[in-house]
Amino acid sequence: MSHSAAVVDVQTLNKRDTVVSILIIGVLFFIFGFISWVNAILIPYFKIACELTSFQSYLVAFAFYISYFIMSVPASYLLKKVGFKKGMMLGFWAMALGAFIFVPAALVRTYEIFLLGLFTIGVGLAILQTAANPYITILGPKERAAQRISMMGICNKAAGILAPILFAAVILRPTDTELFKELATMSEMERGAALDELIRRVIPPYATVGTFLFVLGILVYKSPLPEINTEQEDEKLATANAGKSSIFQFPHLILGALAIFLHVGTQVIAIDTIIGYANSMGIDLLEAKVFPSYTLFVTICGYLLGIVTIPKYIRQVNVFRICALLGTFFTLMIILTSGSVNLLGHQTDVSIWFVVLLGLPNSLIWAGIWPLALDSLGRFTKLGASILIMGLCGNALMPLAYGYVADLYDVRTAYWVLFPCYLYLVYYAFYGHQVRRWKL
Repeated sequence: MSHSAAVVDVQTLNKRDTVVSILIIGVLFFIFGFISWVNAILIPYFKIACELTSFQSYLVAFAFYISYFIMSVPASYLLKKVGFKKGMMLGFWAMALGAFIFVPAALVRTYEIFLLGLFTIGVGLAILQTAANPYITILGPKERAAQRISMMGICNKAAGILAPILFAAVILRPTDTELFKELATMSEMERGAALDELIRRVIPPYATVGTFLFVLGILVYKSPLPEINTEQEDEKLATANAGKSSIFQFPHLILGALAIFLHVGTQVIAIDTIIGYANSMGIDLLEAKVFPSYTLFVTICGYLLGIVTIPKYIRQVNVFRICALLGTFFTLMIILTSGSVNLLGHQTDVSIWFVVLLGLPNSLIWAGIWPLALDSLGRFTKLGASILIMGLCGNALMPLAYGYVADLYDVRTAYWVLFPCYLYLVYYAFYGHQVRRWKL
């Protein structure tokens, strides 16, 4: 490593240093979650304020997550060059820059500039994710890595529950329901003025977030987080795969990256489309804003189940299989069931609650794929992890597929997009992860 910070072997860390480091990374995952899941409210908000189609509105998710595809491999080289802590600081600064781009975007109400801001935030997040995921994996005993990943997941999703509600509280007014109804009848000039006022409400929160992220970058750099050594390999790993020369000679990894792509796509669809689906049932934005939080709450319940049961009562691979099958079942229920229900004070069609329930299988699929896809990679492990992080661009492309089908047919029919994704995850959970050579 060519950076100057003192590098420590993770084995030499005492318990207190390990706990402090895990807590700091937990805070990072909370921030990742807050910044990522606020998209659930940004999508319907921009759709109104910038007068967009469903397809255009899901470019929010595209601009944000395509940066993972572009940045994950460069991020791993950056971290190798400057180290984890300086890399994390640069990641936070990129996110801060993205947040500040929202200010001129709002002043001129230009959707493309917002997308640039979201892309820049995504670049920063890609750097942070590339650092934090392996960091938390090796920070402590290997056999408890899944437990630590689940804890980080809880930090991430708890922030996701708060983000849309807090953001909505800051930018939406009780009178907005009337305003949204009146927009169609306003003159061109009145509507322009109303939409300008609406979009400029994002300036104070994003200016604050940008400042906070900039300062946070400095604090992480100055924090007691150790600079850990990820370069060493034992002899067994070094001699494994001696005849392999390319990452593409590991079918189970490439198939795993596709599984990550489809899994994160299904997860983001379950969260980022649910407000629009509630709107289609006549529920306004002010009431619908809580639905992403329901899905995320169910996801947290899944993480807690995982922490308690894996591997004590059930093997991780079996949990992955059950989750893939459950996702397939819930998708069919979204499309095939209907009927009015009153639940948690909402009068809705029963099918929306199956979108909420997708949070349960989605919670443990990520932790199921990673160890299977990285199995026996030896010296290719680091590059393999970057390939899996690239799979996060599924968050960018899958909502666009959903938005495209929603514009063609309707928002409910568009949930068919999930069905082949879960079928593939069933294939990978039962068979795909065992494939060790490509068949011609």
